[in-house]
Amino acid sequence: MRRTDRHPVKGSNALWQLYDTVSFWKVMKNFIVIQLARYTPFLPMKNWLYRHMLQMKVGEKTAFALMVMVDLLFPERIRVGNNTVIGYNTTLLTHEYLIDEYRIGDIEIGDEVMIGANSTVLPGVKIGDRSVIGAGTVVHRDVEPGSFVAGNPMRVIFTAEQMKQRQKQADSNQD
Repeated sequence: MRRTDRHPVKGSNALWQLYDTVSFWKVMKNFIVIQLARYTPFLPMKNWLYRHMLQMKVGEKTAFALMVMVDLLFPERIRVGNNTVIGYNTTLLTHEYLIDEYRIGDIEIGDEVMIGANSTVLPGVKIGDRSVIGAGTVVHRDVEPGSFVAGNPMRVIFTAEQMKQRQKQADSNQD
């Protein structure tokens, strides 16, 4: 189960109650900053915008590809480690607005993670160091460090331990 805080709502669906949750002006500022960051080809500028304008925690030498969409409402709940690559058109969501409730959760992405293009990371997920997320994956649960996952629904292709065994086998075959 993902780590999210659940907030029930009464009346209309939760999205209609958006501005009871977060300030209109915060949403407007975030929208402008995110759009600037999505289209700029300059990685240091993107990281500066995310760190200083959205209060995201972004590690050194992390690269957000063109068109990455970070959460509009709660981007400050996203933490990305060092030397990580987030692929083209990936979406990082820290909120879910449903009919009877909304949910908010942190996203934690480790060091040296590779997230393939067009992936979606849902709220309350932790992606371990040196993991690889295949293109188009919906990350709906935690990913163990060093694992390779892909698909929708997401499935583990191999774990770090299986990778070590494959390396060991490949090394012994070369001898």
